[in-house]
Amino acid sequence: MIEKRISHDIRRRRYTCVFLLAWLTVCCFFFTAVTTPVWAATVKSKYYTAERCALDLRKSPNLQKYRERWIRCIKKYLAVYRHDPHGPWAAAGIYNAGVMYGELYHHSYLESDRQESLDLLGRVVRHFPKSGYSAKAETAIDQMTGTAAKRIEPTPQRPSAAQWLDRARANDSRLEQKPALQKYRDQWIKSITAYRNAYQADPGGPLAPEAMYGMAGSYAGLYKWSRSEVDRNQSQKTLEDLVQQFPKSPYAEKARSDLAMKAPSSPYAASSDVISEILSSADSDTRTPVSVNPDSVSGDTAIVEGLRFWSNPRYTRVVIDANLDTIFTYHELREDPSLGKPQRIYIDVHNSRLSKDLQKVVPINDNLLSDARAGQYKSDTVRVVVDIKSSKTFKIFSLKNPFRIVLDVWGADTIETASNADTLPITIGDSNGKLPPSAIVKQLALGVRRIVIDPGHGGKDYGAPGYLKGIHEKKIVLQIGKRLAEKIRSQLNCDVVMTRDSDTFLSLEERTAIANTQGADLFISIHTNASPDKRAYGIETFILNLATDDEAIRVAARENATSLKNISDLDSILKDLMNNAKVSESTRLATYVQQGALNGLRKEYGNIRSKGVKKAPFYVLLGADMPSILIETSFISNPRECKRLTNGHYQDKLCQGIVDGIKRYIEETNPMALRKPGMEEDEG
Repeated sequence: MIEKRISHDIRRRRYTCVFLLAWLTVCCFFFTAVTTPVWAATVKSKYYTAERCALDLRKSPNLQKYRERWIRCIKKYLAVYRHDPHGPWAAAGIYNAGVMYGELYHHSYLESDRQESLDLLGRVVRHFPKSGYSAKAETAIDQMTGTAAKRIEPTPQRPSAAQWLDRARANDSRLEQKPALQKYRDQWIKSITAYRNAYQADPGGPLAPEAMYGMAGSYAGLYKWSRSEVDRNQSQKTLEDLVQQFPKSPYAEKARSDLAMKAPSSPYAASSDVISEILSSADSDTRTPVSVNPDSVSGDTAIVEGLRFWSNPRYTRVVIDANLDTIFTYHELREDPSLGKPQRIYIDVHNSRLSKDLQKVVPINDNLLSDARAGQYKSDTVRVVVDIKSSKTFKIFSLKNPFRIVLDVWGADTIETASNADTLPITIGDSNGKLPPSAIVKQLALGVRRIVIDPGHGGKDYGAPGYLKGIHEKKIVLQIGKRLAEKIRSQLNCDVVMTRDSDTFLSLEERTAIANTQGADLFISIHTNASPDKRAYGIETFILNLATDDEAIRVAARENATSLKNISDLDSILKDLMNNAKVSESTRLATYVQQGALNGLRKEYGNIRSKGVKKAPFYVLLGADMPSILIETSFISNPRECKRLTNGHYQDKLCQGIVDGIKRYIEETNPMALRKPGMEEDEG
């Protein structure tokens, strides 16, 4: 009996210990859960998992040959962002994913990988401007956009494109003769690598399309055995890149046929070559083709989304908006009284469709134009017709990001008298759109009566982020613009028009249109500079022209919100739009404003550096009728200058210097222009 009782006590104590142990375990679990943020540990662990993946890949040149290895690490970095899109690790995840796509591009030489890299890095800049990764992303973007694919000249140690292509063909033949080898991935990679090296040796050469087509075929052959979606997607992307980069090549037509069978949903699976159709059309000799780089044109169908216009009695600007880059042609039709047809200009936007929401007829009814009408002329062509009442000359050019076509129409070469010069702009043009040498002199004889101040950016366009937290270009330049307008009104007795006086978004072409339709005598666009190098500082003033150096191209690309490559496309446009008289007057104005700003600031501040007067193709200055400049007031990315730009006293001295420069320009042009009404009587 005693033994039974002892045994029972032992079992009871054992169960009690087990219960207490379990209870303590549960308590510890809940305590850990309360005191440790689980999400933080998870996102952190995901980031370090991605880092380990990237480190292992970068250590192994052999693994770097396989695309899926890169994609695996990229997906791990993107998983960090998706886990907490607004958290502290999000920017790091996107940035590193973008960097890895850039590294992959140097192995694949596929434009799709480069674009993926630029898109991800751009998201860091746009969505995480306060993050330390923003500056890193800007630097990476500059490096990628500034490094074009260069032809690699063959040497005794480096095979040519033809030699690499021969190797790829030989390996393909070997795989056909020995089907057993097709089971092994490395055998397909030999062909893929040889085709890729052939493309890399001469990316723009005659063998490049064949190399891309062969690479796509090798990926497709590999997919039949691997059944890996990575291989299938790579084959499709290579075919799409081929169509986009070499649209007129016979291999592009083959690529379209392959895509139509294997990926019918691909936008590149077209049955005809749009560009060839345009160039070989029966009426091509009656149209004026626009110089467009075919490599920059997307293979997708563009959607024409809008028609906009600005006008006054002597000038009208019409803008056609599309969501993608495409090719367009235009032609002027003379008036035909027998058919009751007015003079008109029609613009054919190729590889495009009309948006269902577009207003198809836009009444204008000013002195120059009746209306603008849009219609689906062909299944892949939108035609916009502008009916003309009276005009002397017109110019057409395109802008990018987003793509739009700009039509500027000027009236007859009539000079208004001084009595109504405040309400009508004075524009003189011959049949070629050139200003005669005496025109600018006659205009300036009337003095500078109206100045348009254009604070850059605004609204959804924040401009460059400042070195200081929460500071953006759009806010600083609006403050400077308002101070400048006030000083001009009080000191120069000029009318001032602000393109924006609040935090609103304006397109670049709208700003110039405001200056033209308001009859401005001077146009001054205000900006702050920025650079990935935080040490960069100084003031520089630009006029519209071909860029004089790489840094000017970079500044123009940033302010135009476009790529460095697209800037070069403006050369032909500028040669058609520029005239010597306006360049000369703009240069003089820029020189005086630059000197005035420097002198005004140096009286009270040290480290004021002049970066000079430069030339660059700024969208905002395109088509301006009057002397026009763009001033980069200081570097918002520089710690010292960012702090100064937020200071009211610094802004005041800067604006006073700009006013002094404008005053010097006006006095040199017309010494009587600044005299206020009644001064002659007072002197008598």
